[in-house]
Amino acid sequence: MRLLLIDAVGLSPHLLSERTPHLNALAARGGAAPLTTVLPAVTCSAQATLLTGVQPSEHGVVGNGWYFKDQGEVLFWRQANGVVTAEKFYETAKRRDPAFTCAKIFWWWNMGADVTWSITPRPYYPADGRKIPAVYGWPTAYPEALEAKLGPFPFFDFWGPKSGLPSSRWLADAALHTLATETPDATLVYLPHLDYSHQRFGPSDPRSLDAVAELDVLIGDLVEAADRAGAATVVVSEYAIEDAPHAVDINRALRRAGLLEVRQTPDGEILDPFGSRAFAAADHQIAHVYVKDQESREAAALCLRQLDGVDQVLDAEGKAAHHLDHPRAGDLVAVAKPGHWFTYYYWLDESAKPDFAPTVDIHRKPGYDPGELFTDPKLKFPLLRVVRRLVQKKLGFRYLMDVIPTSAEQVKGSHGRLPDTPEKGPIVLSSLPFADLGLEPGPAGVEMTAIKDAALRVLARKV
Repeated sequence: MRLLLIDAVGLSPHLLSERTPHLNALAARGGAAPLTTVLPAVTCSAQATLLTGVQPSEHGVVGNGWYFKDQGEVLFWRQANGVVTAEKFYETAKRRDPAFTCAKIFWWWNMGADVTWSITPRPYYPADGRKIPAVYGWPTAYPEALEAKLGPFPFFDFWGPKSGLPSSRWLADAALHTLATETPDATLVYLPHLDYSHQRFGPSDPRSLDAVAELDVLIGDLVEAADRAGAATVVVSEYAIEDAPHAVDINRALRRAGLLEVRQTPDGEILDPFGSRAFAAADHQIAHVYVKDQESREAAALCLRQLDGVDQVLDAEGKAAHHLDHPRAGDLVAVAKPGHWFTYYYWLDESAKPDFAPTVDIHRKPGYDPGELFTDPKLKFPLLRVVRRLVQKKLGFRYLMDVIPTSAEQVKGSHGRLPDTPEKGPIVLSSLPFADLGLEPGPAGVEMTAIKDAALRVLARKV
């Protein structure tokens, strides 16, 4: 049987209501239950577990980014399929049946994935410093055909201050087109925009609830198309977002404690991992803390345990208990208290911030920055600033799109901690009864590690 696997980021059992008739119908038709998640409950780690059926300690994806010790750099948002060091379900399916076909639409770990059709975000970075929005796909005719049919992917609606519904709509349409024209055995599609509103406003804000209703419409379209294609639909989410208006400046605390060092450059201060005794790769509500030696570990642990907003500081034993005992993980892992999240900020004076800080730059920042969802409220006319920068770009001048705040007050939602209750965690829904998928909800719901085998069961099912 064919499979449509939808990743509805940020969807949670407590969000199902009269606003979600299509999701309610899917649950009534097959099943719905809370889904456990992993620590950290972030995109790259959760998707790796969904695809492989194993924990971060085995697949190696300990966050959206970490410190690459062999390169001496904190790197976020790696895209190569090979970074995940465990077999994904589409690899298992193809090993069992060489004729198996799969379309992977914006699920992470897509570059080099052994799938039949793939498309993923991948800008061009020319030598003159520009960033040109683009997608990467294989075979090359596949993304070309999608953009010819649907128009260019709305990159600025996918991430940044403008991000929202148009990105999810385009990706849903890409899946609809693929289901109709290619009829893959498995189609994976990623719908991101609920995540944006919930981080901006918090999950209970009316604008966030509107985004839930928008997501429901997209899923209704996809389920209808899957039915026509003879495919079962499974909807999963990676995590739920909680109200989290309180920012914790973990690197600034380490710097004030004399543990973090910076390099002075003509364009602001840069985190110096070589000179630092301890520093953090901040990732929503968790932070991997890397230390130089045992003395530094003890000093960093003491500093963090005294820092307001830190709930836990996991040592080797704590990491093992949470399946984070992997060489990529921090020597310590900090977990924020409910309602709190970690900034990556390490400068102590705004005049010393690096030039990339007020820009959308997910690769140079040594941590995740939800401030990229906003324009700086200190700018009286942010749109005018954007237009001015675009004119500079068009004229061939070097420029910085410096419109992003470097303070954390606007962020109202976050994720990364394990949920306090199953209803406030992620969710799984299916058009087939859970028994047909081999899913058995326990007290905390369905185990995230069970989704890989459930997908393989669908594919092996006789129509």
